[in-house]
Amino acid sequence: MILRRLLVAFLLLLFVCALGVSGYMLIERWKFLDALYMTVITIASVGFMEVNPLSANGRIFTIVLIVFGVGVLMYGISTFTAFLVEGQLNELLRRRRMEKLISKLKGHYIVCGIGRIGRHIIDELYKTKRDFVGIDVSDAVCKELDEKGILNIKGDATSSAIMKAANVEHAKGLFCTLSDDADNLLLIFTARGINQNLRVIAKADVDESREKMKKAGADGVVLPMFIGGLRMASEMIRPEAVTFLDKMLKGREDVYRVEDVTIAPDSSFLGKSLRSSGLLGYKGLSVAAVRKGDKYIFNPSEDETLDIGDAVILIGETDRIREIKQHPG
Repeated sequence: MILRRLLVAFLLLLFVCALGVSGYMLIERWKFLDALYMTVITIASVGFMEVNPLSANGRIFTIVLIVFGVGVLMYGISTFTAFLVEGQLNELLRRRRMEKLISKLKGHYIVCGIGRIGRHIIDELYKTKRDFVGIDVSDAVCKELDEKGILNIKGDATSSAIMKAANVEHAKGLFCTLSDDADNLLLIFTARGINQNLRVIAKADVDESREKMKKAGADGVVLPMFIGGLRMASEMIRPEAVTFLDKMLKGREDVYRVEDVTIAPDSSFLGKSLRSSGLLGYKGLSVAAVRKGDKYIFNPSEDETLDIGDAVILIGETDRIREIKQHPG
């Protein structure tokens, strides 16, 4: 709003200056530079002498110019003062810095909709030291993220412009946690239209939305009600296992997680057994399973050989797992 007022004030000032220059050139037959000088000192009310003697018509025109010019000038000064006092300039500069940082990200995650679920997602990404950007329409939410030093964008996540501002072209994954299933569906279409290689995980409130989101391009769809029901059942019939998971996920000191490492063609683990790969020798790390195609081998043998496309499921400290992903072998 304040930026619009600044633009209006600037345009009005230009209009008054153009009017003054044109008036003096037509009425007094002055040259452009003389007319411009007279217009500026008249609007600014600095009290300098006239460039040349004014005719009666010229004096009447000057009176009108003073009334309108001073009014416009005062409006411009008050608007600019409000711009500075309200912190809009600092906010604009801060946003520019944030946009610059976001434009440099590669392999980051985008969280759209920082509600109850979105907050848990960004908390997990923050704990596990992933690069990410939050998007929300709320000023209050974005201000809260600012205070925590979290990169964010205020706007409608379903907009292509907002997606591009979040650097979705170079993002690794997208979380669709908007409040409405229809909005999440539109968000999937928008993001897929920009980045076909993006991994998309979406939230759905009703079962019938799941298939629609899958067809739209979501790699995974989570139904919070379904997950909540399973969790309540687990609390009742397997309390110790649930307590273990809670301790692992909510620990405040060391952060333990279940992670996966996919064997790429250039991986140093390729063609090696679990024993020779060294994965079994990492302190604070356990191999829970190995995925081969659609089959999972739980508690695999030390002699299990790792091939291209296999995924090793690890349980351990996130820092340790990150080391393996960044410097395999």
